[in-house]
Amino acid sequence: MFNRLSLKMGALFFVFILIIGGLLYFILYINLANERINEIINNLLARGNTHSDVLEDHFDETTMNHVGLMESASDFVVIITDVKGDILVQSNPLEKEMETVIKRTDYNQIPPEGVVIEDNWKEKQYIATDSPITIDGEHRGHVFMFANSKQVRSILDQLSNHFKFIGFITVGITIITIFILSRFITSPVVKMKRATEQLSIGNNQVELHTERNDELGELAKSIQSLSNDLDRLKNERKEFLASISHELRTPLTYIKGYADIIHRRSLSEQELIEYIEIIREETEQLSKLIKHLFELAKMDQYSFVINRELVTLKTLIASIIDLIQPVIQQKNISVSLQCPYYIKAFVDPHRFQQVILNILDNAVKHSPKGSVITIEVREQREFITITVLDHGEGIPKQDLPFVFDRLYRVDKSRSRKSGGSGLGLAIAREIVESHGGSMRINSKFGEGTDVLIQLPIISKKI
Repeated sequence: MFNRLSLKMGALFFVFILIIGGLLYFILYINLANERINEIINNLLARGNTHSDVLEDHFDETTMNHVGLMESASDFVVIITDVKGDILVQSNPLEKEMETVIKRTDYNQIPPEGVVIEDNWKEKQYIATDSPITIDGEHRGHVFMFANSKQVRSILDQLSNHFKFIGFITVGITIITIFILSRFITSPVVKMKRATEQLSIGNNQVELHTERNDELGELAKSIQSLSNDLDRLKNERKEFLASISHELRTPLTYIKGYADIIHRRSLSEQELIEYIEIIREETEQLSKLIKHLFELAKMDQYSFVINRELVTLKTLIASIIDLIQPVIQQKNISVSLQCPYYIKAFVDPHRFQQVILNILDNAVKHSPKGSVITIEVREQREFITITVLDHGEGIPKQDLPFVFDRLYRVDKSRSRKSGGSGLGLAIAREIVESHGGSMRINSKFGEGTDVLIQLPIISKKI
């Protein structure tokens, strides 16, 4: 229970809010308490000054008794003394602490506007003020005002109770808010955790809400994308294994079948030569397929070695054209190479020959007799662009997104005469990308195909 993320987040938020809130409440309480205390003391001094003003106009026994009578009905105590400090009128019985305050007062140091002579409400029973009585510039007496410190403590107790009540409400609301927020934040995290658990056991069909625009939404989108990729890879793996089984079974079936026929020893020499040639062709096809699979395995394990060197592209491509010249002549196809001699690329010549050879082989296979295949090489600002254009049968639009998939062939009949293993283009693109380049195909069915290769120029080589 204590390992739950929502509980940890909630506890962390609560501690921080409690510390910050407690500090703010403490500062606010101190300020309000000081304001109330100052207000009581200032009111007490103002009350004494009012009596002093009245007595300055009518400094007689009647007025003094009236002031004493008025304060006897209040929560305050008033004591009126003469200039020497002798008590003339008092509203309440004199207590020892009051007498002490009166006796220790230095009457010559009291300013005309009065002064607070005791404000230690925490330790003393009374707080006190002194307002002098001055008539025609002559010092005639003093008005002492006393307020019981219990009043101050009572007000502060009420203020403290209010703060405690508000504090309890605040803590309760904070706990509820944190619980809701932590659930709101951790709920999608819990769902993502369950989704990843499903992915770990092989269930790639997970659905997450990705409408959020925050970090959690981005994480959900990443997990959803991972789920879709894993599901796609799982399906591709099944299809790949099924295709590999088919591709391996086909030549093996031919080899075994014709080997059994030869084993009968009742064949003519012409038939024997024909069947041995078929076995040789199927063996060569099987060897080529295994070689391609081995290369793809090395690419997947990042152990595919690229030995780069500076190569003149016109020389390299011309040698490839010479290599397939017999096939070109057989179909009466011409190849036009447009490449300036100065263009050079930093590539592995053996691997890059494999790329161009695969593209040209596909172009020749799917081009009609008497057509022209154009190879154009241009050097742009950042890339060297190699374009191979044929006017053959083209690729249907629905097949274009999948032409680089392993073992994918546009020819669904898997004709042994018209189609290869379906690995050539996948290997070619892997080789181009390992050189830091890119490869794409544009095609219109019935009009032809345009293969575009882009390689970094020499100044961008790795």
